[in-house]
Amino acid sequence: MKRIKTILVALAAGFFTASAQNNDTEITVHNDQTGRDEVIDLPEGMTQSCDSLLSEWMAKKYLYPDTTCVDPDTNPVFQPDEFRDRLRRLPVVMEMPYNSVVQKFIDQYSTRLRRSVSYMLGAGNFYVPIFEEALDYYGLPLELKYLPFIESALEPKAKSRAGAVGLWQFMLATAKRYDLTVNSLIDERQDPYKATWAAARYLRDLYGIFNDWNLVIAAYNCGPTNVSKAIHRAGGLHDYWSIYPYLPAETRGYVPAFIAANYIMNYYCEHNICPMKTKYPLSTDTLQIHRDLHMDQVAAFTGIDKEAIQALNPQYRTDLIPGSTGTMSLCLPTDALTAFIDQEDSIYNYRADELLKRRDVVEVTDQAASSRRTYTSASSSRSSKSSRSGSSRSKRKAKSKAATKTTTVRQGDTLSQIAARNGTTVKKLRQLNGIKGNLINVGQKIRVK
Repeated sequence: MKRIKTILVALAAGFFTASAQNNDTEITVHNDQTGRDEVIDLPEGMTQSCDSLLSEWMAKKYLYPDTTCVDPDTNPVFQPDEFRDRLRRLPVVMEMPYNSVVQKFIDQYSTRLRRSVSYMLGAGNFYVPIFEEALDYYGLPLELKYLPFIESALEPKAKSRAGAVGLWQFMLATAKRYDLTVNSLIDERQDPYKATWAAARYLRDLYGIFNDWNLVIAAYNCGPTNVSKAIHRAGGLHDYWSIYPYLPAETRGYVPAFIAANYIMNYYCEHNICPMKTKYPLSTDTLQIHRDLHMDQVAAFTGIDKEAIQALNPQYRTDLIPGSTGTMSLCLPTDALTAFIDQEDSIYNYRADELLKRRDVVEVTDQAASSRRTYTSASSSRSSKSSRSGSSRSKRKAKSKAATKTTTVRQGDTLSQIAARNGTTVKKLRQLNGIKGNLINVGQKIRVK
């Protein structure tokens, strides 16, 4: 069986010869067996603009070019035997054969995508340790850490045309199957930690189905059903290169792209590609949030701008952290986290009426109900009752307005001064406003009645 598989892989190298590249979203190869040219779609991670990758907060904050790089625009020419030998020497479990399709993808990375490779080598310092930890925990080949390189080009908020999201490009149904929360406010597909651990579980489960890593990553791209259909159409052969003609266009390039990514991330020096330099990233920690919280509230008291809060917490689709719906996490730099703990009450109270606009209770007008109850054939009766109803509503509205009174904290104010000014007590002010201790802030609205 092993000999048959070796022959199939060897034949794969002779099926295709390289031809001209059409554009930045596909490549063309010539099938020597059929005599026809075949168009292969590039994985979407290989179509990402490098400028858009560099505009991300983490890249702007912590990555910078290596100005000492020698000949960064020169890509040396090597013979096929050299590429074959380098792939053979990779310290990997997965099979990574050489053929002209793989060569076309190596050429993409070493020419058109040189800047993107430089970016990914730098950004990998942020994400690869997370990938390796999860893969190692489940006993998976560590070379799978390069899947997000071709899936998303290490863009944590990447979104595909088909609706896949995040570093690992989870579709919605698969994400929910692996316990990632996705709703109007949260998308954990964009959380590097949670998405990575979900992806590791998914890869483990796919290996339990196919027992072949190349088939696993093909199934990761197009789904296990499509791979199973391709296996049946190929007469039951469980080999990627045998089922290759029966796979979707993008998946036909997915395994070659994965092999090429492993190649270029290990042999970038040989192609004069210099990784972007990485500044030492922020030391961060995580808080558990149990109440609704707006990122503007956090930014106002912790000395960290909102863009940084958004970048460190990409799972939130809006600036609202919906802690009232369940325990939520908030990742902050260590210094900012300490400031949050010290001023927690003030942070939650800051501009709460303005920023947390979603109402818990709304009064429903009783005008229509009142009209139905008081309808009679006599117009005077209707008029009289309508007048009394309107009067009653006005009284209730006036009473409600009179029952609540607020004041704005001025420079130098204390709770004692505010209580004295408004004929109440400090204890009552604390109860009305959920204040612990004596800390209040200038501009804060305080209920006094």
